[in-house]
Amino acid sequence: MATIDLGKHGGGNGGLPGHDHHGADDLSRPYHERYHAAHHFEDREHEFDAVKMGVWLFLATEILLFSGMFCAYAIFRLMYPEAFVNGSHHLDWRWGLLNTVILLMSSYWVAAAVRHAQTNNQKWLQINVFLTFLAGLAFLIIKFVFEYAKKYKEGLLPGKFYSFGGDATAHEPLWWAIYWGATGIHASHVIVGMGLFVWVWLRSRRGHFGPGHYNAVEGVGLYWHIVDIVWIFLFPMLYLIH
Repeated sequence: MATIDLGKHGGGNGGLPGHDHHGADDLSRPYHERYHAAHHFEDREHEFDAVKMGVWLFLATEILLFSGMFCAYAIFRLMYPEAFVNGSHHLDWRWGLLNTVILLMSSYWVAAAVRHAQTNNQKWLQINVFLTFLAGLAFLIIKFVFEYAKKYKEGLLPGKFYSFGGDATAHEPLWWAIYWGATGIHASHVIVGMGLFVWVWLRSRRGHFGPGHYNAVEGVGLYWHIVDIVWIFLFPMLYLIH
C-alpha cells in the first residue's frame, strides 16, 4: 500500500508534521488531524514506516509458524500417503471453497478500508471494517458448525482421541492431528483478527483515522492478508489433494 506524503499535513519546523503544534490542540478538529507522533520519532511519516516494519517482522514469525506445519504435512504425507488420502475424503471441499471465497472478499474489504482511511472517507472506512469482521464471523460459523461439530461427533479427532468407527488406516489419527492443528491455529488467528477489527471500528467511529494517521488500519489489514494467504495454502492441501 503506497504511503501518503504525511509532510503535506505539517506546518512549521521544516514541514515535520510530528512537530507541528500550530492549532494541533484545537479539539474541533478530528483526532487524526491533531495526532502527534510519539516523542522518539522524528515525525508521523517516520513513525508510520517504523510501525509498518514492526508489523512485517511480526508477520515473518507468523509465516515461520505455519511453515513448520506445512513441512510436517509434507513429511508425514510422504511417509503415510494412504492415511492422508483416506482422511481427506472426510472433508467437504464445498465448505472449504466457500470459506476461501469469504476470506478473499474480506481481503478486498480490508484493503478498501485502508484506502478510505487514506482519503478520509470515514463512512466507508467503518463499513469496510465492519464487513471484514462479518466475513471472519461467517468463516468461523462455517468452520465450527458445519465442519468441526460433525468431525467431533464422528470421532474424527487427533491422536489418542480418534474414535471413528469406520474403516481407517493405522496412521489416520496423524492426519487428523495435522488437520485440527493447522485449521485450529488458523481459526485462532481469525478470532484475534476479529477482535482487532472491533478495536479499529470503535476507534474509527471516534475519528481516530484519516490521511495523516492510519497506522492501526494498515497494520491490522496486513495481519488479515496473512491470515487469508495461509488459508489459500491450507485449502488445497487439506481439501483438494488426494
